[in-house]
Amino acid sequence: MEDDEYLRRHEHEEFARRVDQENKRQNRRLDIVESTLSQLNELTISVQNLATNMKHMLDIQTEQNKRLEELENRDGEKWRSVSMYVLTALIGAVLGFALKQVGI
Repeated sequence: MEDDEYLRRHEHEEFARRVDQENKRQNRRLDIVESTLSQLNELTISVQNLATNMKHMLDIQTEQNKRLEELENRDGEKWRSVSMYVLTALIGAVLGFALKQVGI
């Protein structure tokens, strides 16, 4: 075998050192990626919770709007009823007065 087929010890040590450095660099990058992925998962969960809360708030608001509309309509119905009674009483009084004037 020829001499150039074998690595000298210092070449091998240099190669091993560079491989170790590359492994450390890649491990740091993997740690950063894992941390970022973890943060992204937390953000995703937070967004899902926010969406669920917003839907719940929308349901509550829709229910409150229905209740408010019912209350507003109830007061409107009472007002219309009172108005009809007052109008009926006025018409009755006018007719009664007119009939009295005519002599009936």
